[in-house]
Amino acid sequence: MAALKKGRNASATSKPWRSLALILIAIVALTGGMFASGHTTPRLGIDLAGGTSITLAAVPEAGQESAINKTNMNTAVSIMERRVNGLGVSEAEVQTQGDRNIIVNIPKGTNSKQAREQVGTTAKLYFRPVIATELAGGGAAPTPSATSDGSEQDSGKDKATEKATDGSSPSASATTQGRAVTDALKADETPAASPSGTAEDKASPSASASGGTSGDADSKLQAQYAALDCTKESVRAKAGDGSKSSDSTVACGQNSQGQWQKYILGPAAVDGTDVDEASAVLNTQTGAGWVVTMDFTDKGAKKFADITGRLAQNQSPQNQFAIVLDNEVVSDPYVSQALTGGNAEISGNFNQQSAQELANMLSYGALPLTFREDSVTTVTAALGGEQLKAGLIAGAIGLALVVIYLLVYYRGLSFIAILSLLVSAALTYVIMSLLGPAIGFALNLPAVCGAIVAIGITADSFIVFFERVRDEIREGRTLRPSVERAWPRARRTILVSDFVSFLAAAVLFVVTVGKVQGFAFTLGLTTVLDVVVVFLFTKPLLTLMARRKFFASGHKWSGLDPKALGAKPPLRRTRRPSAPAQTKEA
Repeated sequence: MAALKKGRNASATSKPWRSLALILIAIVALTGGMFASGHTTPRLGIDLAGGTSITLAAVPEAGQESAINKTNMNTAVSIMERRVNGLGVSEAEVQTQGDRNIIVNIPKGTNSKQAREQVGTTAKLYFRPVIATELAGGGAAPTPSATSDGSEQDSGKDKATEKATDGSSPSASATTQGRAVTDALKADETPAASPSGTAEDKASPSASASGGTSGDADSKLQAQYAALDCTKESVRAKAGDGSKSSDSTVACGQNSQGQWQKYILGPAAVDGTDVDEASAVLNTQTGAGWVVTMDFTDKGAKKFADITGRLAQNQSPQNQFAIVLDNEVVSDPYVSQALTGGNAEISGNFNQQSAQELANMLSYGALPLTFREDSVTTVTAALGGEQLKAGLIAGAIGLALVVIYLLVYYRGLSFIAILSLLVSAALTYVIMSLLGPAIGFALNLPAVCGAIVAIGITADSFIVFFERVRDEIREGRTLRPSVERAWPRARRTILVSDFVSFLAAAVLFVVTVGKVQGFAFTLGLTTVLDVVVVFLFTKPLLTLMARRKFFASGHKWSGLDPKALGAKPPLRRTRRPSAPAQTKEA
């Protein structure tokens, strides 16, 4: 067994070039991937690259002053973070300031504009029954007309139909002005009963498909509707302000011809919280292009089936429901039967970006509060650049001191240590450049500090190994066996030390937010790379150098001179004196 163990060790130590070849291949592959991706430099955070800083102030709705509290503010921060991260904007900072303000720092990048546009958007989605509608400039809105065969013909207005195909289950779809809502339903399902009220009541703008208004409120709503001019942006922005989801309201929207229409809408029958999930999908089967699909909750699916079932019994326009997003009608399909499948699809003039934006807002939910932009400030990279320059100078000074110490104290061994530092630096740079497009990693000032701190951690691993080797030489052993005997003990110490550093970085990354996470991430990354470099580069390289005469003979400039280290004389086996020869007696 002893001979077998010795043979295995000899085989492992005789081919250190395998480890060196492996790390060389990894460096070449990563570098090639960096150039192939076109990201040859790490992404920079807002403090280094500049960006936009937005101050949002919470605005209480009528009678809801108590809604501005710590819980709702923290919820808003969480939703905003998910929104900007969903757009691929990394290193964005979202934090509260005082009791009513939220500060959003968005780094300069391709998606920073979109993030700014929707970071404070409430994204309140409602499905409301249409009571009345007409073009903003006057005149009736497009309505379906009857064809000679008795079917309805679409004349520019949204339409809901049920169509069955051979061997497949029926499906219903609501085709909108350039957008559509589709739903799967069973063939044997029937729409809900028609709501009460005469045709005259339904035709009146004061009647609601789900309730309606009366008295002074009715007169006020009609006055708002008469005065509403949706062709003016300032008027559209204020349409429906202050109305609750349980109230009838007025709103604006565009039809398929790009004309603005104004609406009287009934109380919300379904709201955004009833949407379980929304996603942007490229629909290649129907040629609809990019669409936004929505899945309703069980409760929402029932509500959606109820409202479409009731509206199907009415005459136009009371057989329509409006999809209202932030007080703007984005779709107003009319239905002919209940849509009960529990899912819907908004399609039309979407591109990938606009579909993802809408799906992002719907998926991450509505903000619990309404916010206004108090200030928008453009952050330049000048100050961060000066701080980065100062940090790099400090790092260069620290690295120079480490190199000087290695040269003075370890002499020839410093060559191995410096090469190991260069390999570690190259791997760190390449991986940071690749992590930018891969996971959205952005380099900020704390991350640079983490990289500088890692220089000391990496140098410490080399020193531990070198000192173990020198201890073996002090015991009177030659260099090659000293390297192999020192490695197991040095390896344990290095692993324990790096594990503690990595654990600290992981805890810091989990419990902190913002820029401090950049420091923790960089520290953890460089700690892992330290283990890789020591195992695959430093130790194999020292094994090779131990075969060279300069190091093996203990040259005085090698850093392994036995005399300078105070080595003991070589241990020799002492032999017992042989017993005197015995003579035979005569």
